Amino acid sequence: MEMAYILIYTVLLVAILSYLFRMKHKRKTHQMKLKLPPGSMGWPYVGETPQLYSQDPSLFFATKEKRYGEIFKTHILGCPCVMLASPEAARFVLVTQAHLFKPTYPRSKEKMIGPSALFFHQGEYHTRVRKMVLASFTPEAIKSLVPDIEKIVLSMLSAWDGHLITTFHAMKQLTFDVGVLTIFGSRIEERYKKELKKNYFVVDKGYNSFPTIFPGTLYKKAITARKELSRIFHEIINERRKEGETRKDLLGYFMDTKNEQGTQLLTDDQISDNIIGILFAAQDTTASVLTWIIKYLYDNQKLLEAVKEEQMAIYESNGCGSQPLTWGQTRSMALTHRVILESLRMASIISFTFREAVADVEYKGYLIPKGWKVMPLFRNIHHNPEFFSDPQKFDPSRFLASPKPNTFLPFGNGTHACPGNELAKLEMFIFIHHLVTKYRLEVFGSHNEVEYSPFPVPTRGLPAIFRSESNCNNDDNLRR
Repeated sequence: MEMAYILIYTVLLVAILSYLFRMKHKRKTHQMKLKLPPGSMGWPYVGETPQLYSQDPSLFFATKEKRYGEIFKTHILGCPCVMLASPEAARFVLVTQAHLFKPTYPRSKEKMIGPSALFFHQGEYHTRVRKMVLASFTPEAIKSLVPDIEKIVLSMLSAWDGHLITTFHAMKQLTFDVGVLTIFGSRIEERYKKELKKNYFVVDKGYNSFPTIFPGTLYKKAITARKELSRIFHEIINERRKEGETRKDLLGYFMDTKNEQGTQLLTDDQISDNIIGILFAAQDTTASVLTWIIKYLYDNQKLLEAVKEEQMAIYESNGCGSQPLTWGQTRSMALTHRVILESLRMASIISFTFREAVADVEYKGYLIPKGWKVMPLFRNIHHNPEFFSDPQKFDPSRFLASPKPNTFLPFGNGTHACPGNELAKLEMFIFIHHLVTKYRLEVFGSHNEVEYSPFPVPTRGLPAIFRSESNCNNDDNLRR
């Protein structure tokens, strides 16, 4: 009897193993039959990187899409890549099959930010950290920041009054200060703010430089400044521990979230990496969008007047600025909101995102090989006339109706979508309000050329002069 059971189990085991082998062989045979997407891999070693950087990158990708379709292959930045230019493909990579694609960044950038930063990860660690970040960016959390963001905006505008500024660089100063406020709260010591700003901008300058550690290079200076930033963060963390006070800023969430044993969930080094990562994620992108908003409004005077009319109604209801903006008022800026959305679409600051296939993946009959980079092209989707009619025209009215699903992705999609998008928009609402109600603007130089640093911005960072207007009923703000 015992031998009979053994025989039955043996037969079942052999049958199961045989089935699994056949299925694996069948899958492998199927994959071998799959073709790579159409496209060109360019020259040996360098691929098509020279073509990418010898022209507007958007033109490079648009030309490829026109020739090969919504999925094509190329070789750029030392990597074989598959480009995806449809809403369905973006959703496939970022949402429905996200487990087959991991976030990927050059090692030099990971070293600069810190290996524990949120956007380098997926899985349990990513979920835990993202939950903490989201907790500090809920509407309930950020509505309390309105008065402090308003103070920063007013202080910056006053400092720029009457001076020729590089708009993009000025916006970077603004967004950095808002980032520090969000992470450390309004009670951070002034000496820390100065040290953080000094070292952060050294890191920022070297972030996209050639990664060489020779003394005097931008990259070497950035690595040194990065170590100094970590030292400052640890000092701030230790001071908070001595105070024993709970604060409702991002650092507070990082420090006060405990594991099952009641100890701090993140190490101090992990906190440091995530602080720098969030500063980087928030600063340049928001500064770029603010710069484009100013350009688009300046170039569309009738639209500017309409935005000003909306904002002046709020300004006058606040006693011509004698009372502060409220959270509720920022929620009532309907036209301004559409201007922000259209600026996000037109500029497409995040033109694409990098992922890496963790296994061989089939998509629409094509093979995406394991280890290849995969890039959903947000800008191509945003500028596709099938989803946005006359896509090169700046037209906020297109957002009177919601875009088709997965066609508007300025903050990404899925579990790696930007967790601070509502904070970024709040910052824009407050800035636009005070700009159009109190200042007029003059822009210098060409308005139509674009440069990349690495995000697209108007050439030379949009040189401009902001001049204050004190009359509450003055209708000539920001005229040419």
